[in-house]
Amino acid sequence: MVACCALSGRRPTPCGRTRSAPAPLPRPCVPAAGRSGPGHRLVSSCRRRPGPFVAACAGMGDGLRPGPQARARMPSARGRGSSPMAAPIVLFDAATDESFDEAAYLRANADVQQAVARGDFDSGRQHFEAFGRHEGRRQRHLHDLSALRAAKLDRLRPHLRLDLPHETRDGKYDFLTSELRAETRIVETENVSENAYDAPMQRLVEKHRDGLVLDCGAGRRPVYYPNVVNYEIVDYPTTDILGVGEVLPFRDDSFDAIFSVAVLEHVRDPFRCAAEIARVLKPGGDLFCAVPFLQPLHGYPHHYFNATHQGIRRLFEDRLEVRDVTVFPSTHPVIALHWMLGSYAQGLAGRTREEFLAMRVADFLQPWEAMVEQPFATELPMDKQLELACATVLTATKR
Repeated sequence: MVACCALSGRRPTPCGRTRSAPAPLPRPCVPAAGRSGPGHRLVSSCRRRPGPFVAACAGMGDGLRPGPQARARMPSARGRGSSPMAAPIVLFDAATDESFDEAAYLRANADVQQAVARGDFDSGRQHFEAFGRHEGRRQRHLHDLSALRAAKLDRLRPHLRLDLPHETRDGKYDFLTSELRAETRIVETENVSENAYDAPMQRLVEKHRDGLVLDCGAGRRPVYYPNVVNYEIVDYPTTDILGVGEVLPFRDDSFDAIFSVAVLEHVRDPFRCAAEIARVLKPGGDLFCAVPFLQPLHGYPHHYFNATHQGIRRLFEDRLEVRDVTVFPSTHPVIALHWMLGSYAQGLAGRTREEFLAMRVADFLQPWEAMVEQPFATELPMDKQLELACATVLTATKR
């Protein structure tokens, strides 16, 4: 039996993270002291691991599957018969017995750092041995990205719309004007958006090692690639260009591939963003897009639209040849059930919660009219009902 870490107050989750979310969300939010994050989610809503998503692959072959260990494997820096690509820089990685670094471990885990300072643990290593190994804790490495970013942006410069209002700061281009902030409803939040590259994404990075890949809504990436342009509304260390998805500051046909993962549900106008993505993708280029379907509300702080498989296809079918819309193991319906039931249980308390957790699947298949009168339904707070609702109802009056 795995012990419970006193810092988290719970046992490690099956996915190996000890965050507040009861199930593998698309990317859980990680509060960061002193960090302002996006409200309008051009960026991916944050998780520290590959999470459930549904991918529409345009211009890609079938049969792509993300591997659970994908984040630990980096594409080779040189393809056979091709020119060399500068090696990617790893900023975050999993703490293991072989790779453990005390400073990097404490840097990535503020709660452990505080516990060591209080004397709860003698060192980060002691916490790792007792809990961190099972919890899948990570390490954060310090690197100077300025030289690699400068070389990348030199390659990108001919594709930039420098006629649009912008400024340069710390070696980055900032197209995020106050007008765009107001138009797209960007608000301040302390959430940090982060996600790892799944295996299909890594293959695209390697395929286009001599070209440019746009990561549209990249968040804070744990790996920094020399050929991937990290486009964001938050100035993370890995951000290259700041701007919004509705107005991409790039010329037509600029990118060999584009990523948009767990982004379009958080924007006010996903059709406009999809049109912009198609505009800047080169003919024959590859799109890797993922949008949730049966996922509860996970706004950071906004969450506008989920999409069926027909809906994600509709976003792009007028402009791109959609090769496939599929479901990965990490987007399987069982994950939706896991997330929904776990979050539902979090909304209950005491005896009602215990009774809910003891219910069988068959108990949920009785007529819904009988269930909505049960304590586990009547005692669910309204914020949880809005998060998990079968549908929401709006009433309005014309101005």
